[in-house]
Amino acid sequence: MGKTETERVLKANDREFNVQFKYANNYIRTSKYTLITFFPRNLFEQFMRIANTYFLVLLILQLLPVISSLSYITTALPLIFVLAVTAIKDGVDDIKRHRSDNQVNNRKSDILVDGELMSTKWQHVQVGDIIRMENNEFIAADIMLLSSSEPHSLVYVETAELDGETNLKVRQAIPETAVMGEDIEKLKQFNADVRCEAPNNKLDKFEGTLTWAEEKFPVSNDQILLRGCRLRNTKWCYGITIFSGRDTKLMQNSGKSKFKRTSIDRLMNKLVISIFFFQFVLCAIVAIACSIWESNYGAEYQIYLPWDFKNPAIIATLVFFSYFILFNTLVPISLYVSVELIRLFQSFWINWDRQMYYDVNDTPAKARSTTLNEELGQIQYVFSDKTGTLTQNMMTFNKCTIGGRKFGEVKNDDGDILDITEDTPLVDFSANKDYEPSFKFYDQTLLDAIEKGDRNCWLFFRLLALCHTVMPERNEDGFLEYQAQSPDEGALVGAARNFGFVFKSRTPTTITIDVQGAEDQYELLHILDFNNVRKRMSVVVRQGHRIKLFCKGADTVIMERLCESSGHLKESTNVHLNEFANEGLRTLCLAMKDITEDYYLEWRKRFKEAATSLDDREGKLDEVYEEIEQDLVLLGATAVEDKLQDGVPETIENLHKADIKLWVLTGDKQETAINIGYSCRLLTEDFNEVFVLDANTEEEAKESVVNALHKIRETVGIKGKDELEGVDEDEISVQSKDFDDVKDVYSFALIVTGACLAYALDPTVEEIFLEAACYCKTVICCRVTPLQKAQVVDLVKRHKKAVTLAIGDGANDVSMIKAAHIGIGISGQEGMQAVLSSDFSFAQFRFLERLLLVHGRWSYYRLCKFMAYFFYKNFAFTLMHFWFAFFCGFSAMSVYDEWFITVYNIFFTSMPVLSMGIFDKDVSEKMCIRFPELYKPGQENKFFNYYVFGSSLFQGAVTSIVIFFIPYGAFAEDIYPDGLSAQAQTLFGCMLATILIFVVNFKIALDTSTWNVFSHILTWGSILFYWLFIFLVYCDPLYPIFNAAFTYVGSATMMSHLPTFWFALILVITILILPVAGKRSILSDITPTLTDKVRILEREEKKKQKKQAVELKGIRRPGAVRPGSIRRDSHRRGSKRPASARSGYAFAHQHGFGDMILSGVNMRIKKDKENGKNGSPAESNNKRNGGRKGSNERNADTRLKSSVSSGGVDIKV
Repeated sequence: MGKTETERVLKANDREFNVQFKYANNYIRTSKYTLITFFPRNLFEQFMRIANTYFLVLLILQLLPVISSLSYITTALPLIFVLAVTAIKDGVDDIKRHRSDNQVNNRKSDILVDGELMSTKWQHVQVGDIIRMENNEFIAADIMLLSSSEPHSLVYVETAELDGETNLKVRQAIPETAVMGEDIEKLKQFNADVRCEAPNNKLDKFEGTLTWAEEKFPVSNDQILLRGCRLRNTKWCYGITIFSGRDTKLMQNSGKSKFKRTSIDRLMNKLVISIFFFQFVLCAIVAIACSIWESNYGAEYQIYLPWDFKNPAIIATLVFFSYFILFNTLVPISLYVSVELIRLFQSFWINWDRQMYYDVNDTPAKARSTTLNEELGQIQYVFSDKTGTLTQNMMTFNKCTIGGRKFGEVKNDDGDILDITEDTPLVDFSANKDYEPSFKFYDQTLLDAIEKGDRNCWLFFRLLALCHTVMPERNEDGFLEYQAQSPDEGALVGAARNFGFVFKSRTPTTITIDVQGAEDQYELLHILDFNNVRKRMSVVVRQGHRIKLFCKGADTVIMERLCESSGHLKESTNVHLNEFANEGLRTLCLAMKDITEDYYLEWRKRFKEAATSLDDREGKLDEVYEEIEQDLVLLGATAVEDKLQDGVPETIENLHKADIKLWVLTGDKQETAINIGYSCRLLTEDFNEVFVLDANTEEEAKESVVNALHKIRETVGIKGKDELEGVDEDEISVQSKDFDDVKDVYSFALIVTGACLAYALDPTVEEIFLEAACYCKTVICCRVTPLQKAQVVDLVKRHKKAVTLAIGDGANDVSMIKAAHIGIGISGQEGMQAVLSSDFSFAQFRFLERLLLVHGRWSYYRLCKFMAYFFYKNFAFTLMHFWFAFFCGFSAMSVYDEWFITVYNIFFTSMPVLSMGIFDKDVSEKMCIRFPELYKPGQENKFFNYYVFGSSLFQGAVTSIVIFFIPYGAFAEDIYPDGLSAQAQTLFGCMLATILIFVVNFKIALDTSTWNVFSHILTWGSILFYWLFIFLVYCDPLYPIFNAAFTYVGSATMMSHLPTFWFALILVITILILPVAGKRSILSDITPTLTDKVRILEREEKKKQKKQAVELKGIRRPGAVRPGSIRRDSHRRGSKRPASARSGYAFAHQHGFGDMILSGVNMRIKKDKENGKNGSPAESNNKRNGGRKGSNERNADTRLKSSVSSGGVDIKV
């Protein structure tokens, strides 16, 4: 359409009316190119990269004979290779997209045309067409459901292509259109008008109005089937096309994710710019020198070096561009290709890591991005969700409080509370035919109270059986199963079931439950659905002439809506909630009210007006909901346990040792978050102070943040900027300058509620809040919204310039996953939204330890070594042109053979450095986990920075000087055995190239920490390949064949016959390599780094293990074990965490299920697979850590860490 669409208007079965709006057709195109546009468009996109454009300019300059001393082949060949490889890759990818587009556009569906069903390709479907779909077919466009084959006009759809979830969703037609069924005559005469929202990317929201027969009917997301869904378990259905083609919500969501770049990438861009400047300076120097030389000596060499120009300034200008071409290898194009190749292999290592494979649900780790691997080795802040990330998100009903009485504890005859162990007897529910054998409860008094007819208990469990969005279904064995959208709701409905209040079935208008063996049916009038703002859900039901509202939700929203008569019960319930908090349980309050018929009828009118409104429908519905959810009567509260995942405390402890700060951002209430903090060792009793910021006003929030910061500074002795004004520098203490010096002595924690966080993120306060938070070892933000999670991540990114990582498992974590430098999705119980938005994914939080400390550290270490060496070898290679300029009259003559320049970075030196970038490791993976402190250099950018780059530049310059001038001096007056002079430029160039290949490959051999078969083959093979190259390419037979393309013919043979060459080769290698090796050896003894110490320890342990293996082999036959000699490693049992103030419960619901049920939604569930536990705790720990440490290993750790802290260098094992 020509202008932005604000509202969509269409008529059913009226193409002439709809065509005036020029809505998009149903043809979709995800491909980028056509046969005509591929080459120009692809080349344009590739030359949008600065590096490619730079080399294109060089190539153009080389085509000008007046300034180019090199053949254009030296630049054209590598550039064409890179462009061709990229073009082939892009072309193959686009061919796949074309095939996919053709497959989709040519799918067929039946549409109603002129009163008849016709089979039509998808691309010909138009807005307003009535379309018929059958079971297992994909939905052709976004359609509004009219009728279906199922009872109540239900349809079941699979939305895996939209949100990654494989569980079936349910949609239902409105009753007024459902009566048409599959009657073609009625469908033909259907001429309704539809007025709805404009195309957008909101998958879970739709607002529209259907006008038919002069009546208006509200249309919501429950009537919409989206393109990309697949019809399941439904014989047929009819619908009217609302959005087609690019306007469909699937295509609206197909935009690219935000492009993330690593800090190495950003640094490399700055360094490339500095190299360009350095190249400019070198060219200016030789140009000025050329001008001087031409003025003084140029005329004497016109016969040998003729110029068409006499002006030295013009000659110098031309020489400037000539040397600009010659020096282009300072930044070779192969650098970018090599970096991407290394990153690709690092991604493979993550994907293939069996220790990050979770066999319980067959989930391997996955690197969804191949460009961010080294950033994993520089993480300073981790932002984590709690539920499903730190915890298992598998809820168990443990305790409850009903009518002021607490249930769930086991007491002895004296009334003392007993600990629950494996020997504690379970409550017997076998009298209930629908009980679940897996359900465990230990307090018999609750079941006794129900059997005695306790009114409060009956109302309590009746509410749990009625107020939910769970879908029931019988499996093949006839066993009743529930499909819940969240684990907590499933646990609550399951608890009601086991206590005799069995949810049996539902229709759009009824709910049937079995109460202690007697069937009980309710008329379902309304479901007031849950959302993140309401934090509660309610149902309005009628039984006979009585209308009731049942409500469940977070205690903060329920307590403030209670009637006065619940005052006493409110106090006792709060006491019990506090007690549940000490056990880290999640709570949910239950309440109800009776509604009169007159009030209900009046309220229903207001509800219908809000439900049909096209203007802020959700806001108006919330107001109507708020009106009826008042003056509630409190029934009690539930307490559900969400257990920690295996290995979470140990993982967090190791991350803290690596100086990685972990912030927990959760929607749970404060007390729950605090208790989980103690459980996973984020909080300990060793903390100096735990600050709780729970202010509800702007002034109180600002004051609490300022007070916390002041208290931290006062405790540590750090002075603020205002306090340091006017103070003499000598009087400022070390502590006042840098918190890093004392952070190991002081430990603080900060707990912030969502309400206080909203004010703390205000621009006037955020920097104060951030400063206070960064002084803290642990930060926990509770009751936060998804938007606040992203804001917290962005706050740290903007002000701390630190590398951040966000990890979560649910749709509410997507915003912070996208906001962080690295986003990690956990494939858990809350769907696949987080995984689909992430850069990396795996199944358990404990794998984060290995991802960062092993893969992250190795990736960063390898890429940094690669970068430093790459710049070194290219500076050494290129700067010899600069030295040669002083001996060739600044004529821009190349010191090397042109073919050597062309293949230097492709064949002779690329393979060893790629091997190092892919395989090298300074310490083993076991040591990376055992000594997390090894991770710290990455956070401080120590392996590659401006200093390392400058050092590489300096080493390259020194190498070029030594390689150039020693052979130059050695061959100054050298002669061949036959007496002829050996002073030939081609011979000298061949010698320099040969010595350079030896030196740079010996240098990388020195830099390689771990040798394997690839390292040996590629390093020594590169030298061997060079020798083969020069003897084959520079031989006499090839000279005429290639039309004298190889001008260094015979140079290799002559060079190898000169003793002076071999002398120069050995001398140069000795001068350049021996001092480097000696310096490293001395430094590792005098001032060893932690890496040096760990490597020494690792070698000693390997020697000791070999010695023990030899001794054991000599004493005892293989496999024999002396009786009683088996050592059993003990493992730590879960210990009770310190109690905290309160615990709470946060909904894990998704908005919209309530309306869906009222529409007739009746989910069908797939049979769940039963999975066993993943081993014992000891086995889990051993699998994660690679086995328990023995006593010798622990003692070695202690001595090593003691040596590190004292600055010692001796390690004795």
